[in-house]
Amino acid sequence: MDAINANRASAAPAGGAGHAAVATAAAHPAAGSPGKTARAGMPAAAPASRPPRTWTAARLLPLIGPLALYVVWDLVVRLQLVSPVLLPTPGATLVALAKGMAGGPLLGDFLASVSRTLQAFVIAGVIGVPLGVLLGSNEKAYRSVEFLVDFFRSTPSSALIPLFLMIFGVTDMNKIAIAAFAAVLVILFNSAYGVINARKQRVMAARVMGASRWQIFKDVLIWESLQPTFVGLRSGVSMALVIVIVAEMFIGSDSGLGNRIINAQQVLNVRDMYASILAAGALGYVLNILFLVLEKRVVHWSGR
Repeated sequence: MDAINANRASAAPAGGAGHAAVATAAAHPAAGSPGKTARAGMPAAAPASRPPRTWTAARLLPLIGPLALYVVWDLVVRLQLVSPVLLPTPGATLVALAKGMAGGPLLGDFLASVSRTLQAFVIAGVIGVPLGVLLGSNEKAYRSVEFLVDFFRSTPSSALIPLFLMIFGVTDMNKIAIAAFAAVLVILFNSAYGVINARKQRVMAARVMGASRWQIFKDVLIWESLQPTFVGLRSGVSMALVIVIVAEMFIGSDSGLGNRIINAQQVLNVRDMYASILAAGALGYVLNILFLVLEKRVVHWSGR
């Protein structure tokens, strides 16, 4: 009995030391694994590596084109490859653009063109989208008018200016109507083909589940046609802007970027002319970007 008690007494300190070692290891995690408790007999976990945040050259790529244009333009003027009378320096053009848009007369013409473009686009969208969806949902109906759509879509809208002059006269409605006519054909074409080319698997799945023709139309075809419809809307607003600028140039107008460009050209006010051209280009670019952003937000499932 004395020998057994002696053995127990000698084992107790060893066990206590072992528990103390485990407690110490738990209280002080191994180096290289912060925030985690190291288990006895297990190797320490490696820290998660985070990719370094680096400024990639890809972010600067969109600036290369404008900077290259600025440099080439400036060199052409400074080397007098083109007479400064016909082509001002890019710096002088940008100064004229900034002054004109900061409350100058250019701002009024800019807003006039924006107003006409948006009015023409709204008219084209209200007519083109529903009509395109309806025609696309009945392929036979679309095929019956396909020639007319393609014919007038391929006809330069500027060639129809005399016709619209006879109908609407020299008024703002003339410019808006011809721009709406050009845009509505683009929107109608894309909306119709969006419905016609809807994914057949989804249409068949809806039919198998017992959906009616009206349910297939409103729950499948309309949603499937949204992506090409937005493509048509984006192309339509660009077309409306082009026709509005052309109409302001050649149809009697006392405002608008087109009118300003042609008037500045006739009196060789080249700074104002190029500033107005840049303003028209910036307007078209901004409208395109706005529709791209809107398309990504609305048709976020595109391609899935």
